[in-house]
Amino acid sequence: MNSMGTNNRIGLVAGWGRFPIQVAKALKASGYRVYCCGVYGHADPKLEEICDEFAWFGMAKMGAQVRFLRRHNVQSATMAGKIFKTLLFQKFHLLKHFPDWECLKHFYPVYFSKKKDRRDDTLLSIVTDLYASNGIQFSPATDYAPELLVKNGLLTKKSPSQAQLLDIKFAWQIAKEMGRLDVGQSVAVKGRAVLAVEAVEGTDDCIRRAGQLCPAGGFTVVKVSKPQQDMRFDVPTIGVGTIQTMKDAGGSILAIEADRTIVLDQSELVAYANQVGVTVLAMDPPDADVLTGAA
Repeated sequence: MNSMGTNNRIGLVAGWGRFPIQVAKALKASGYRVYCCGVYGHADPKLEEICDEFAWFGMAKMGAQVRFLRRHNVQSATMAGKIFKTLLFQKFHLLKHFPDWECLKHFYPVYFSKKKDRRDDTLLSIVTDLYASNGIQFSPATDYAPELLVKNGLLTKKSPSQAQLLDIKFAWQIAKEMGRLDVGQSVAVKGRAVLAVEAVEGTDDCIRRAGQLCPAGGFTVVKVSKPQQDMRFDVPTIGVGTIQTMKDAGGSILAIEADRTIVLDQSELVAYANQVGVTVLAMDPPDADVLTGAA
C-alpha cells in the first residue's frame, strides 16, 4: 500500500467472515488507526479487540456509519466481508434494517422509483458513492493485504485429470459470462454439463445444490472474478469452509482465478484440502502449465 501520509486513520466496514479480521490485522501492522463499522448479524465481535474504535450498525444505517467515521476524522475506508444478500428478499426487509435518511436518499432509485436493479455491482456502487459524497473514499481491501490474493499454480498435491481440465475450461467461460452479467461468480460442472450456477444464494449453497443434483460426486467448481471486477468490493473469496462444503457435497476440484481471488488461511486450507482429497488450483487463463510445482 502507498504511504498513508499525514492521516493514518482508516475506516473498515466489516461484514461476515474472517476476511475483515485479516484486513484489520494487516492495517494495524502497517501503522493505521482502524475505525470499524461492524454490520449487525455479520461482523465478528473479535474485531472489537483489534480495531482502535469499533461500533455496531444496522445494515441500512449508512448515515450513522458516515457520521461515526467523520467524527474520527476518517477520509479513507475499505470494506471487507460478506453481506448476505438473501436478507434483502425477506418480507419488509428494508424496514427491518431501519434505514436512515442517508440510506433512503441514495437507495431511492432501487427500492422506490425502481429505476435501478439490485445486482451486486449496482448496490455496492451506491454504497461507495454514498460514502464519497460525504468525503470518504473507498480503496480495495487487497491494497492493504495483497498477500491474500492467490498466486498462479497448483495449491494441493493432487493434480486434476485431463477430463477435469476440460471441465475447468468449459466452466471458466460460463462463469466469466455469468460474472459479466453480474449474476454470480461460481459454476459447478461434470462431464461438461452445468450442474449449478451461483446467484443470490452464494458459493456454498451453489456447491451444495450441485451435490444434490449429482449424488455420485466428482464434480468441478470454478470460481472467477467478473470481467468488470471492481476490486473495492465483491472480490471472489474462499476459505477452509469452502473446502468443507466441497467435501460434504462430493466436489472433487476447485479452480479459482489467480491474482483475483482472496484465499483466507491458505496454509490451513491447503492442508485440509490435501487431507480430504479436494484439488485446489489457481489459474488465469485455464492452462495445463499450472500443473507444475504443486505446493
